[in-house]
Amino acid sequence: MLIEQPPLLYRLLFPEAIWRIKKNREKVVYLTFDDGPIPEVTPWVLDTLDRYGVKATFFMVGDNVARHPELYQEVRRRGHSVGNHTMHHLQGMKVTSYRYMHDITEANDLIDSPLFRPPHGLLRWRQARAIKDRYNIVMYDLVTRDYSRKLTPDQVFANIKRYVRNGSIIVFHDSLKAEKNMKAVLPRAIEWLRSRGYTFEALPM
Repeated sequence: MLIEQPPLLYRLLFPEAIWRIKKNREKVVYLTFDDGPIPEVTPWVLDTLDRYGVKATFFMVGDNVARHPELYQEVRRRGHSVGNHTMHHLQGMKVTSYRYMHDITEANDLIDSPLFRPPHGLLRWRQARAIKDRYNIVMYDLVTRDYSRKLTPDQVFANIKRYVRNGSIIVFHDSLKAEKNMKAVLPRAIEWLRSRGYTFEALPM
């Protein structure tokens, strides 16, 4: 559970971040996709979301946007929101704050979004304080762990069924590492969530 649904203590360390969005009397969830865009996976995600009429949010690595600008534009054209996931997928705890902030700014020149998600959900307090002056820091309420090679699609799907709740910000990955699990689980998850009365929204930019 420490990974799939971050505990309250960890959330309290970063009170400036958005972890969950609760709406009165509405069962809404927010699908998000990290680490793209890449031509091997992102178009499939877009087509699947279109098939179900779902809008989502893509937290993009700037280096991938630079390599595949047409995919960035396609995500926007199809009505999804986008967010900054650093230029080189840097983990804030492992680099200086100066380098981290420069990497975020470099990515923002390509992505142009007020939304930011730190890779791996890890950053320093000092970094969080600096980031919140320019961006809305978006964390998550449920990590599917689709990227894990130790989990089967059924186990990833079970994570969603166990931990989802009203207002959950749910993390999938449009990456090669997550491709197998994500492709098997995403349609099942959308159908199951709808059968339980949930609707889907993109995070507002």
